[in-house]
Amino acid sequence: MKMSKMGIHPEKSAPKDADTINHRLLVQAGFVRQLMAGVYTYLPFGLIVLRKIEAIIREEMDAIGGEEILMPMLQPAEIWKTSGGWDHIDVLFKIKSRTEKDYALGQSQEEVVTTVMKEFIRSYRDLPRAIYHIQWKFRDELRAKSGILRGREFLMKDMYSFHENQEDFEKYYEVAKKAYLRLFSRLGLTSKVTEASGGGFSEKISYEFEVLTDAGEANILYCDSCEFCVNVDDISKYKVGDRCPKCDKDDLKSATASEVGNVFDLGRKYTEAFDLSYTDQNGEKKYPIMGCYGIGVTRTMGVIVEKFHDDKGIVWPKNIAPFLVHLVDIQQQEEAEKIYNSLKQDGIDVLWDDRELSAGAKFADSDLIGCPIRVVVSARSISAGGVEVKMRNETESKIIPIDKLSSFVKNV
Repeated sequence: MKMSKMGIHPEKSAPKDADTINHRLLVQAGFVRQLMAGVYTYLPFGLIVLRKIEAIIREEMDAIGGEEILMPMLQPAEIWKTSGGWDHIDVLFKIKSRTEKDYALGQSQEEVVTTVMKEFIRSYRDLPRAIYHIQWKFRDELRAKSGILRGREFLMKDMYSFHENQEDFEKYYEVAKKAYLRLFSRLGLTSKVTEASGGGFSEKISYEFEVLTDAGEANILYCDSCEFCVNVDDISKYKVGDRCPKCDKDDLKSATASEVGNVFDLGRKYTEAFDLSYTDQNGEKKYPIMGCYGIGVTRTMGVIVEKFHDDKGIVWPKNIAPFLVHLVDIQQQEEAEKIYNSLKQDGIDVLWDDRELSAGAKFADSDLIGCPIRVVVSARSISAGGVEVKMRNETESKIIPIDKLSSFVKNV
């Protein structure tokens, strides 16, 4: 992509109303624009990042047997009344049509997925099943805040599993948990699993996946030697310095964390409400156990920015960066174009700053946008036998021969 052809560009100053790092940097760097509190437009850079996060999520969900579908955002009131959510979920957006019919904007998909799966789950041979989608959600938050960390409209991955019994659900939960931990690790995030109440989704214990970050809203205690982790606000019998009650190998440490994923044991609440049943091996009618597995896609993007930044801008992990290489030419457009085309031919995502601006302005924008590798083409670099390459998370640069640039980038 050539920056001279872009209608959207980084700003010199941050938005005055930004109260968090992710809000400030994502707006200033040209990734998002706020339409109103809790509602954002994702500009080309931002959409690229979202799609890359989605791709990692899909890989991990597919690997554990997830089947992707796409469920509607607009839902009839009847299904919410069947589950009891219409009168008891205060964040539900409700709409009345011109025909006086009531609808809801989906804040979750339990009602829809259960209705759909009634057609496909009829026998024990149809279980277990895991169905997921990535779709926008709506919640009538009284205080939408923290940039894209807490919105009224946001992108989520929801997966729902169906099981013959509790034992099978708990077995699959362990599989899903490992996939979640692996997924967040691929995004460069350190995640911990805490127990929490099920809230409006379930009366059972749920599990939250918390990422360690200074911008987090949760206070947790965790062990470095095992997976033990508790939310201090829910479980107060532990304190910093206590020996880990699970492994007894390390002392508990405190941290702030942000929730990026969760798992709910839904039991038979929805399958019974919607009469989703199956015939077991003895020919008897039974109701499946359901599990719900969520990941906030836009929220995860915000958490990544909160974690990976410096005083100059964003520092994207390379597997979700909008571009791997930010090519900056300093009055060397002809040579830069050759390099740009060569990198693209080698399958490397490149953002080329070919604008007629000063070197300082281009460098500042490069740092703000945060691509992992900056390649500078200048008279000085050419005379030195190549291009000047600097990693976004490092301070020193080095000269790389032009004919070695592609292999360097691929192996960085």
